Amino acid sequence: MASSVKRKIRLGTVFLFVLLLLSSGVGIYHLVRLKNDSKEILKDNYESIEYCHRMISSLMLDNRNPGVPAQTMDSIISLQEANITEPGEREVTAALRSAFDRYSAGDSSEVVVRGMATALQRLLTLNMGAIERKNANATKTADDALTYITILTAVIFLVGFSFSYNFPSVVTTPINTLIGGIREIARKNYHYRIYLDRKDEFGQMADAFNDMAERLEFFESSNLNKIIFEKTRAEAVINSLKEASIGLDKDGIVLFANNQAMNLVGLTAPELVGKPVKEIAEKNDLLKFLLAESGTMPFKVVVGNHENYFTKEVLDVEQDGFNNKVIVLRNITSFKELDVAKTNLIATISHELKTPLASSDFSLKLLEDPRVSQLTDEQKELVDTLKKDNQRMLRILSELLNMSQVEAGKIQLEMTIVNAEALVSAALSAVSSASRERGVRITTQIDPDLQDMEADAEKTGWVLNNFLTNAIKYSSDGGLVALTVHQEKEGVQFTVTDNGPGIPAEFHSKVFDRFFKVPGSKTQGSGLGLAISKEFIEAQQGRIWFTSEVGSGSTFGFILPNHR
Repeated sequence: MASSVKRKIRLGTVFLFVLLLLSSGVGIYHLVRLKNDSKEILKDNYESIEYCHRMISSLMLDNRNPGVPAQTMDSIISLQEANITEPGEREVTAALRSAFDRYSAGDSSEVVVRGMATALQRLLTLNMGAIERKNANATKTADDALTYITILTAVIFLVGFSFSYNFPSVVTTPINTLIGGIREIARKNYHYRIYLDRKDEFGQMADAFNDMAERLEFFESSNLNKIIFEKTRAEAVINSLKEASIGLDKDGIVLFANNQAMNLVGLTAPELVGKPVKEIAEKNDLLKFLLAESGTMPFKVVVGNHENYFTKEVLDVEQDGFNNKVIVLRNITSFKELDVAKTNLIATISHELKTPLASSDFSLKLLEDPRVSQLTDEQKELVDTLKKDNQRMLRILSELLNMSQVEAGKIQLEMTIVNAEALVSAALSAVSSASRERGVRITTQIDPDLQDMEADAEKTGWVLNNFLTNAIKYSSDGGLVALTVHQEKEGVQFTVTDNGPGIPAEFHSKVFDRFFKVPGSKTQGSGLGLAISKEFIEAQQGRIWFTSEVGSGSTFGFILPNHR
C-alpha cells in the first residue's frame, strides 16, 4: 500500500514520541529500583537496629532497677520476631528469646545476661552487614541506571539527529525537484520532465507537472508554424513601409527595424534587432542623435553621397501597462527641394522686381518736383497714391528677400557693439511720421544703466521698427504705445505694448508663423514681419516672445545678450 506524505510525517512524529517514552520509561524504572532498595534498608534493617538499641537500653536500666523493664523488653523482642528479614537472624532472635525467658523466670546469672548481650550484638552485626550489602546493591543499581540512561540517551541522540537531518529531505527533495522543473518551464524548456519513483502526493505532483509540460510542448509545437507565419507577415508589412521605422520595448531593446531604417543606420538585422539601443547608439551617431533629439525639426542624413532630409516622430504604444515606442523617420527630401526651389524663385523674382520699382519710385519723385512740371490737385493725389503703393511693394519685396535669406539659412550678421539708446532713438525717428498720422503717442522708459549689446544693429533695428509699426497700426487713433528698455541679468530687454484689440488665445501659437494674419484684422500686411523678426533675434542668440489678451492689447518683446 502506498504511503502518503501525511502518513510519513505522522509516523516520524510517532517515532520521536516513542523515543521520548523509552527514555522516560528507563529513567522511571531505575528510579523505582533505587526507591525500593532504600525502602528495604529503612524497613528491614533500620527497625531491627532500633529494636536492639532499645533492648540494650532496657537491659542496662534493668541492671539498675531489677524487674522494672521486663514487660517492655518482652514487647520489643516480639516486634523483632515480627521483623526477621536476614539469614541467621531467626536463630539469633530465638536465642535472645530463650535467654530472656530464663531472665524473666528469675535467672539473672551472668551467663544469662551475657547470652542476651551476645544475641543483641549478633543482631546488630547482622543488620549492619545487611545495610552495607544493600547499600552496595543500591549503589550498583544507581551506577547501572546511570550507564543505561547514558547509553540510551546517546542512542536516542544519534537516532534523533539522524532522523531530523534525513527526514526533512523526504519533503524538501521533491519540492526542490519541482522548483527546478518550474524554472525550466519558465525558460520555455517544455521538453523537461520530472521523474520521481514514488506513489505519494509528490509522485502525483510529478505526474501532473509532466502532463502540464507535455501539453505546453504540444501547444508550442502546434502554434509554432502559425507564429512563424505571423512573424513573417509582420516583417513584410514593416518592410513595406516607406518611412524608416524602429521599434523599442519598455527596456530599450530593439524589437524590429525595417530595411529603410537599417540602410540609414548602416547596420544589419542581427546587429540591430534584439540588442539594447543605448549600447548600439554608443557606436552609431545617427541612433545617438535620434535618442537625444526630442524635437521635430528636420535633420539631414547623407546616404550614398546624396543629402536626404527627415523628420522624427515618436509613437507611444501601450501594451500590458508598459510603454513601447516606435521611432518613425519621414523622408521630406522632395518637400525640402521644392521649398528650396520656391525660396530661390521668390528671391530671384523679388530681386528682379526691385529694380523697376525703384526706377518707378524715382520717376514719381520727378513728377512731384515742380521744376519738372506743375500737377493739378487730382494729378498730385494720383501720384501720391502711386507712391504709397510703390513703397508698399518695395517693403513687401524687402520682406520676401529677408525671408528667402532666412529659409536658405544665409542670414548674414554683422555683429558689433550696439548702444541700446541709440537703437531706440533711430527706431523712434523711423516711425515718428506714422505715429503723427494716426495721432498715436509713444512713451519710453529706459533704464539709465544699460549695458552695450553685441548684436547686428541693422537687423535689430528692423525688428524694433516692426514692433513699433505693428503697435501703431493696431492701436486706435489717439492711442498710446509704451516702449520700455530694461537691463536684465541675461541681457537688454525691449518690450512694445499697445492698447489694440489683442490676439485671441487660439491664435497665439501661430503668431510667429510665416504669412499668418489674425482673422478679421483690417490692417494690411504680408504676414512675414513677425516671422522674420523671430529668425533675426534667434540668429543673434536672443529670445523673442509676446503676451496678449483680447480687449487689453498686446506686448511684444525680445532680449539680446550683453557684450562680453
